[in-house]
Amino acid sequence: MNHILELKQLYKHFGGLTVTNHCDFRVKEGEIHALIGPNGAGKTTLINQVSGLLQPDGGRIEFKGHDITGVPMYRRVHMGLTRTYQITNIFLKYSVLDNLALCVQARSGTSFRFWQPVRSEQQLFDEAAAIAERIGLGERKATVAGALSHGEQRQLEVGLALACDAKLLLLDEPMAGMGVDESVKIIDLIREVGQDVTILLVEHDMDAVFQLAHRISVLVYGNIIATGTPDEIRANTDVQHAYLGEEMPL
Repeated sequence: MNHILELKQLYKHFGGLTVTNHCDFRVKEGEIHALIGPNGAGKTTLINQVSGLLQPDGGRIEFKGHDITGVPMYRRVHMGLTRTYQITNIFLKYSVLDNLALCVQARSGTSFRFWQPVRSEQQLFDEAAAIAERIGLGERKATVAGALSHGEQRQLEVGLALACDAKLLLLDEPMAGMGVDESVKIIDLIREVGQDVTILLVEHDMDAVFQLAHRISVLVYGNIIATGTPDEIRANTDVQHAYLGEEMPL
């Protein structure tokens, strides 16, 4: 199986604080790979470097075999490397359908005109409607995004990534702030999307992680201390020691 993402000796510091410590890390194409670690381990900083939001101070990031270390974030998106955030990032004043259509438009380049001319491009909105159905918001596609529940907004954010034709989807704590029922819906959505999109999942909900992940990597003090199947991670004594005082069903 090919590796869609490889980090080689990735290094990042803020002043005297090293947050990514010469990290080596790989994600296989076609898998759901979870990145976990104690609070303050550097997970979001690592994801920010992969997405292009932050530039590393050393090392190399390869996506689909290409060095993207210095490639800006918008170009990574066009290459198929997309992400969601801990804080939902959608167009709150636009409908679900218009949110998705904007992303389809940006990806396909069908038009750079404003709303009225764009609405005549039926294929664009047909594709957006199909994505709305896939993410479970088909009946809500005319709803303004700001009126959606927190869980539905998370579903829409995943849809925006799909509209950008994601090949690798970075999910940064998609279950954050959700109740049980909403979490179940997101877990089902991630599992379904993971059938044809590679996913790198950062999540504190360990029940969700062990339900979803094919492989799990554990980040501690900016470096990977273990990678393996869920059963291998459960049995790893280094991981158990790293999580002392944290909630983790090992």
